Amino acid sequence: MSATNLIRPHGSDKLNVLLLSGKEKEEELKKADKLKKIQITSRETGDLIMLGIGGFTPLNGFMGKDDWKGVCTDMKMSNGLFWPIPITMSVSNEDAKSLNVNEEITLVSDETKEIMGTMKVTEKYQIDKDFECKHVFTTNDPEHPGVKMVMQQKDWNIAGPVKVLSESYFPKEFKSLYQRPEESRKIFAEKGWRTIAALQLRNPMHRSHEFLAKIALEVSDGLYIHQLVGKLKPGDIPAEVRAKCIDILVENYFIKESVVCGGYPLDMRYAGPREALLHGVFRQNFGCTHLIVGRDHAGVGNYYGPFDAQKIFYEIPEGALLLKPLPIDWTFWCFKCGGMASMKTCPHKKEDRLFLSGTALRKALSEGGDVPPEFSRPEVLAILRDYYAHLEEKVEIKMHQFATGDISSNNKK
Repeated sequence: MSATNLIRPHGSDKLNVLLLSGKEKEEELKKADKLKKIQITSRETGDLIMLGIGGFTPLNGFMGKDDWKGVCTDMKMSNGLFWPIPITMSVSNEDAKSLNVNEEITLVSDETKEIMGTMKVTEKYQIDKDFECKHVFTTNDPEHPGVKMVMQQKDWNIAGPVKVLSESYFPKEFKSLYQRPEESRKIFAEKGWRTIAALQLRNPMHRSHEFLAKIALEVSDGLYIHQLVGKLKPGDIPAEVRAKCIDILVENYFIKESVVCGGYPLDMRYAGPREALLHGVFRQNFGCTHLIVGRDHAGVGNYYGPFDAQKIFYEIPEGALLLKPLPIDWTFWCFKCGGMASMKTCPHKKEDRLFLSGTALRKALSEGGDVPPEFSRPEVLAILRDYYAHLEEKVEIKMHQFATGDISSNNKK
């Protein structure tokens, strides 16, 4: 099977790779050293790398004002391309005044100080941050981590095509996990997979995640466990701990030939439904035909309904995305059924069910509480207990209306 039999990249017949290599990279680095240097945040750095490796195909760079506004209001760029979340870069008032249209600049990580790429400035514009937040996150509450991220941006955006010179934002310990879209597509083609379900993860896999994954495997050729390794909010479990949990779960409880694990370098935006659509866009670029969408996908707190991220896939125009959602109902352990079940399959009452959530698990472990064996595999719990036992600074984990407050309180039947 050739790679051409896989799903097409978003809005294009081929991946739009902006990452330079070889002599072309060497020459661009020499030029970059002489250009005006602009520091970029971790969120912008992750977006830049995704532009470089083709994860944000068919984008050529950071968005101008018309594209920014169209994406905010209608999830559509000025050329009609479907896109759910703005991909932008901000600069200070001082830098905006000093930059000229058509000027080339160097983009430098504000954390590592490494040259990450170059950009030709085609536009500079001010944005209404409140407007962006209300459309993308449906709120301007400063407690929302995504809103906070936008509000902390500088006052001006600059737009233009980019050339990407580094992928080193991706932590060294995840080198074996890191995959470009061309690499995941090659793996899928070699395996002969035509239908590939992506499982988005920012938490370790508990039994509910495992259940979702195995439902997807029943109707797909293969499963792509695609982990985020960018920045998370306080209280989330670090990527290196999560990766260990996933590895040991796949090793012991999955048919290895049916699963591929990968990682991508984005910060979480916690945009709920809009972010679910962005996950769909770049998973299509990585070669996936379906995205598993469970309860409160990419959500935070009480800002979104538990299944808003599923509904939005059916509200976008037909053909906006080739990738399709795999919507799965609320899942739980049912003591009467004697296993994992969902609202669609289990006839029993609430007191017969153990509801599973990453938030509830983190809360119980961080507070030294008991965790029922039905909640997670013992090998996974051992890794998580060790992590929390050695955590120097305790983080308070707040529950919300879609997570159970005490996972040990459900009655066993």
